[in-house]
Amino acid sequence: MTENNSVLTDQDLSELHENFKNTPKSDVLSRIINQNGINQAAQDPDTQVRLNPVFSVDLQTGGVTNQKQSGRCWLFSLVNTLRHQFGAKYKVKDFNLSQKYLFFWDKIELANIFYDRILATASRPADDREVEAYLSSPNDDGGQWAMAAALVQKYGVVPVSDYPETANVENTGGFDTVINRKLRIDAVKLREMVQDEKSDDEINAARKQMLNEVYRITAYSFGEPPTTVDFAYRDDDKKYHKISGLTPKEFYDKYFDTDLDDYVVLANSPEKDYDQLYSLPSEDNVVGGKQIQFLNLPMGVLKKATIAQLKDGETVWFGNDVLEQMDRKKGYLDSHLFRYSELFDTDLEMDKGTRLKYHQAEVSHAMTFTGVDLDGDTPTKWKVENSWGDKNGEKGYFTMNDDWMDDYVYEVVVHKKYLSDAQKELLKQAPVELPAWDSLA
Repeated sequence: MTENNSVLTDQDLSELHENFKNTPKSDVLSRIINQNGINQAAQDPDTQVRLNPVFSVDLQTGGVTNQKQSGRCWLFSLVNTLRHQFGAKYKVKDFNLSQKYLFFWDKIELANIFYDRILATASRPADDREVEAYLSSPNDDGGQWAMAAALVQKYGVVPVSDYPETANVENTGGFDTVINRKLRIDAVKLREMVQDEKSDDEINAARKQMLNEVYRITAYSFGEPPTTVDFAYRDDDKKYHKISGLTPKEFYDKYFDTDLDDYVVLANSPEKDYDQLYSLPSEDNVVGGKQIQFLNLPMGVLKKATIAQLKDGETVWFGNDVLEQMDRKKGYLDSHLFRYSELFDTDLEMDKGTRLKYHQAEVSHAMTFTGVDLDGDTPTKWKVENSWGDKNGEKGYFTMNDDWMDDYVYEVVVHKKYLSDAQKELLKQAPVELPAWDSLA
């Protein structure tokens, strides 16, 4: 391959200027875009007509939650599905569970599994691609549905009144800075111990001390989580109830009907083979817990299963790229919301598979489907419960055009009963292991 270093000459720069100057209405467009901003200039005013928030299937799920300055959307989305089920079954309007409780245990479990990964790769250089992936975010806020499910299965849940939100979970920046620095320092020590051929007993003792320090930092920052549930409430009929003496796990097992092992993550990642089960072990968070797996299928299958679950009265967790074609204040999600290609007279479009392959796309957020508008059997728009508080969208609910689901939704979590027999058989195959840098990570 020949070396190709293209220096921009004065002639090149002059030609760029002349081409811009001779572009029709360049002066008009410059004023519009410069004074109003790109998104304001590119926004399609017809979006509000397309996204009229009326739905033929509309689950009444009550008030929304607010993750504030944290990356806990994946926890909020699962907890939202659980709290809605409890609220409907026991007639408790706007019942809420503690996201902080699961977040606390995620921090401890992530540190523990991080030490496993560092020790397993200690013989590799620090700039090895897999090692770099682990060191880039040792204890990130973000997560996958299976990570949340693994925490619920091991630790149960508690009402928010037993373990309410506090400063360091509503704004996790300070905690993240400390815990990630701590874990990287630990990684240096553990790698050196392996390379110096320290005994297993010495390494395990050091690791145990490190985990004690992580627990102390987390407990100081969030407060220790409760070990029993003590919850009193009046239902919507004003009847008094009290739950006490149960562990969080016993509380979940007794009061929640959801067996999380009955659910499956359906992915739509067109750059990968369809009808294939994939795993992402680099993002598992609980040693011995639920593993992250995706069944990759065409988007039509994801939509059909989602609609079926909504019609049966159950909300649906989904992973998406929320920062694309989104108006946060209005709560709009529409693939044609901002017409960038028309505004700049250049092709700025990429298909979904290409976006994933070339890192234009990412699974950046998790939300919950609570409704859909159908024209016959065809969805036209979707109702979305977000976790950004009630000041955005329609009291916290967003409206999604069906095109946006095609383009920017990558995962939905549905009960296995909505799959065909052939699709259920695919779940039995050995999963293809995805690397830590995969587009679905």
